[in-house]
Amino acid sequence: MSKEILEKIAPIAAHFDLRGVVTDAEPWGSGHINNTFRLTVDQSGLAVHYILQGINQRVFPNVAKLMENIQRVTKHVASRNPLDSRASLTIINSDANLPYWQNPADGEFYRVYIFIEGAKTVDAVTCPEQAFQAAKAFGAFQCALADMPGGPLFESIVDFHHTPKRFVKFHKALAEDKLGRAKFCQKEIDFALAHEQEASIVVDLLANGGLPSRVTHNDTKINNVMLDDKTGEGVCVIDLDTCMPGSVLYDFGDEIRTTTATAAEDERDLSKVIFDLGLFEALVKGYLTTAGGFLTAEEKRLLPFSGRLLTGECGLRFLTDYLEGDTYFKIHREGHNLDRCRTQFELVRQMEEKEAAMNAFVK
Repeated sequence: MSKEILEKIAPIAAHFDLRGVVTDAEPWGSGHINNTFRLTVDQSGLAVHYILQGINQRVFPNVAKLMENIQRVTKHVASRNPLDSRASLTIINSDANLPYWQNPADGEFYRVYIFIEGAKTVDAVTCPEQAFQAAKAFGAFQCALADMPGGPLFESIVDFHHTPKRFVKFHKALAEDKLGRAKFCQKEIDFALAHEQEASIVVDLLANGGLPSRVTHNDTKINNVMLDDKTGEGVCVIDLDTCMPGSVLYDFGDEIRTTTATAAEDERDLSKVIFDLGLFEALVKGYLTTAGGFLTAEEKRLLPFSGRLLTGECGLRFLTDYLEGDTYFKIHREGHNLDRCRTQFELVRQMEEKEAAMNAFVK
């Protein structure tokens, strides 16, 4: 703890029903969107922990609707697991009886959750069992929300996984080529264009009823699942800001993208970038353990394809940002976004090579 952090955070925390005095505040987690702190609160001699977050309004401008989504999701997941207090995030209301508080001095928004004890997150998968447990937890999360009443959630980031619209933006960036960078990435441009036709498969199926629209998480990295300290089992799905209508294929595809690669997202040496089929199989086993009962046959059939789709979409976004001048993703070196694009496209290439094995395993 630093005195400066406590002096800044304690007055904000005072606007939430914490039933005690904040004695400590420390930065927490590895998220890149919201500013997150773990609070220690003295409740009559008992140290109780909470998570306080400053909500990034540049990414989520409609905080009221965002928090309405999270209220609906957490309430429904909790109702499906009434005996497990760790199965869902628990929101603490502000003194305005709202799930957030807005600072009148600067307009910033904050929220508080009960801290989940006895569990942790990891930033990278270290063994197939972790992949299994994370996928099992995300499958259980989707299953719990499959019958959530009240109509569709608010779309917190419009067209987040609308891959054809990502291609529209890519074509615009390529046509303008503001910085003359296209000549440095012709191989990647050709790869993207060769895959454009399949980019609309899921969007089209959602539109014509071939796939059901469901509540999806849309950020299914392993560090968005709390794993039990003792058993290693997934106990709670966190970071619910991007929960909105979509296809379960978006979630499972992003699990494949973020879990099965053996190298960092920005690895320059592509010989180190390997699509690990064993980790894919662990994901499938875990996911179908909990989600297999409610998925349609078409959703199951497209599980392997979802990895290619989401990985290719991410690579396309990196390539587009490189052409536009690195205006969206933070970079730390020249050509950083192009390096990221290349790792994603290399994973897609390997997934295509192993497509038959992936399909056979799902069957």
